[in-house]
Amino acid sequence: MIEYVPKIGGGYEDLDKLCEDAMRYRFKTVAVGESSVAYCKNILKGSGVNVSAGISFPFGQTTIEAKVFEAKDAIKLGADEVEYVVNIAEVKRQNEDYISKEMDAIVTECRKRNVSSKVIFENCYLSKDEIIFLCKIASKVKPDFIKTTTGFGSGGATVEDVKLMRKYASSDIKIKAAAGIHDLKTLYAMVEAGANRIGTSHAIKIIKELQAIYI
Repeated sequence: MIEYVPKIGGGYEDLDKLCEDAMRYRFKTVAVGESSVAYCKNILKGSGVNVSAGISFPFGQTTIEAKVFEAKDAIKLGADEVEYVVNIAEVKRQNEDYISKEMDAIVTECRKRNVSSKVIFENCYLSKDEIIFLCKIASKVKPDFIKTTTGFGSGGATVEDVKLMRKYASSDIKIKAAAGIHDLKTLYAMVEAGANRIGTSHAIKIIKELQAIYI
């Protein structure tokens, strides 16, 4: 399933097109900032396309309390899914108590309201051991998804990272690969590595590649 991501710095016309394209091509979700949730939700009403809200983007350096507030607000505005960025500084400190508390607080808030939760690792800044560290915490807390990257960092999803996440996260947690997925070949590689969801701003290009093969 594909999540459609808008271009950075767009206005309402870009959100209109994002939603129209998502409905036309039946993408699973549009991924937007919290302030755009209500606007997109209204356009997509009854279409079956979800709205995913980004929380603590792009650096994840806000407090747990602030992240929980953002999550609650996004859900109130109509978000069907919430994805937040972990506090990377606390990951670097191997602060298991902090990361567990942060993850549990947001996942619990989403679960209470029947909203999907996604934890963004931002792997481009992490070592393999740090990715494994997060996978093990996620395996206890049970978010719906763990996600490779925001798309704002120094690198995007890699096959190696997806394989590592799939190996160390429990099998009931899905993986979202995002950023740097520009074509069908890369999408297939991510899925083969273990990704269940793809986040990309190149979704239409990928769909047209599929259509050229099968239609």
